[in-house]
Amino acid sequence: MGVVASTLSVAAENIPFKQPSDSSGVVSATPDSLHLSFDLRKSSDLKWYTMFERIPGDWVTYANRSFREEKIPEIAGMTALTAFAIWTDQPVWEASDRWYKSSKVVKDVSDFFEYLGDGKPQFGLAAAFGAVGFFAKDDRALRTGSQLVETILACGIVIQTLKHITGRESPLVSSRINGRWVFFPNQLEYHRKVPYYDAFPSGHIATATATLTVVMENYPEWKPWLQPLSYFLIAGIGVGLSNTGIHWWSDFPLGIALGYEFGMIAAHPEGLDVVKSDKDNSPKLTLSPDISPIRQGVTVSLHF
Repeated sequence: MGVVASTLSVAAENIPFKQPSDSSGVVSATPDSLHLSFDLRKSSDLKWYTMFERIPGDWVTYANRSFREEKIPEIAGMTALTAFAIWTDQPVWEASDRWYKSSKVVKDVSDFFEYLGDGKPQFGLAAAFGAVGFFAKDDRALRTGSQLVETILACGIVIQTLKHITGRESPLVSSRINGRWVFFPNQLEYHRKVPYYDAFPSGHIATATATLTVVMENYPEWKPWLQPLSYFLIAGIGVGLSNTGIHWWSDFPLGIALGYEFGMIAAHPEGLDVVKSDKDNSPKLTLSPDISPIRQGVTVSLHF
């Protein structure tokens, strides 16, 4: 059955549609009822606002790709890994803290890797791709710059929402073993004492993972050297975040998973294939046109 969640008033002129996929069992991850056929493989289709316009669709695609029966083993595995990491968080943090404080080299290297994940380098990289694309008329570079901004914002908003819900203390200010969790903390208190509430999940790791995923998907010929470099950078950022006391190791699995998923979604505006079983009863979030003589808009629905 379908439950209409809300109606968003948006312009509905000249919205292109593509035909639904066949019945081969593989379907597009694009919302079922609204198949927007934006081919962002061409720079002529890119507008300055495309990177912002696609963010709501990225969230819908993420929900439809993630909350499915076949994803249960992956979700269970990530949950188990996070739970195990929480169990080891305190001794790992204490060792990291001693290491960080005992060596200037370790401190400097840790600070450098922590900086690599804080968003500024990622936005700088997006600007560099955009500039090369604009001045050199390089379609691929321009598309990559747009998708980098898109994925950083789409993933970042989800990360921030989860942080504001979970309210976990960072190691550096922890008041108890493994850090205190205050679910749905007072938001005024949150903003007054951010490190006391914003550890889980790691936005640094998510942003770095999303950025590297978008670049590799747009430049597959770089993968032989960029993929191992990406693993090294993500590991280095994780160590840096642990050493500086910004994050626990258990903050990383969900951050990496979110970064990868949103990076893949942004890098494939044509849609990602999802294997669908014959008896698929997974909930689906859909968008459908809502056009009448008195209004034009899009209806957001949840089907289950």
